[in-house]
Amino acid sequence: MTQRRHGAALEKALLDAAWEELTDSGYARFTMDAVVKRAGTSPPVLYRRWSDRDELIRATIVHILKKTRPDLPDTGSLREDVLTLMREIGTSHVQQVTVMYAHLASYHRETGRSPSDLFDPVATGRKEELDTIFDRAADRGEIKPEHLTERIKTLPFVLLRHEILSTFAPVPDHVIEEIVDTIFLPLVRCP
Repeated sequence: MTQRRHGAALEKALLDAAWEELTDSGYARFTMDAVVKRAGTSPPVLYRRWSDRDELIRATIVHILKKTRPDLPDTGSLREDVLTLMREIGTSHVQQVTVMYAHLASYHRETGRSPSDLFDPVATGRKEELDTIFDRAADRGEIKPEHLTERIKTLPFVLLRHEILSTFAPVPDHVIEEIVDTIFLPLVRCP
């Protein structure tokens, strides 16, 4: 006999099924019915939570990004914290990044939104984590907070994502160090 799922367990099962459907079928063939079938549930169960495919895709991306978010490093230096985080993303998250962008290429055509809109740093908790890294660096006197715009905070990770999507391979350590040492740190370090 199958145990009925409720609450958070049911929502997790639905979002995991949606992610599996997205990675197997891609955005263009992603349907609510396919997710219902994959999750072994009924349409009303799914539609009570998400009224359409776009809402479900958004919730799925947030779910996966939260679920696979790397641990927040605390090495005692901004350079090492950023390098540690980028090394984790640049090795163990390459497939996830590639799959998300490859399967969401038609998202923009259909919705008029950029796939980047799906990766809301506030919703996924990434903004809070980056702020923690930068707050600690400011407290240690490594950086001046007034140098930090949201674009500068995310710059090394945007460049890392570009590298992943350009090569579809793990990012070599020398590339990660170049991004951090020659592009990012000169923008934020105290003189």
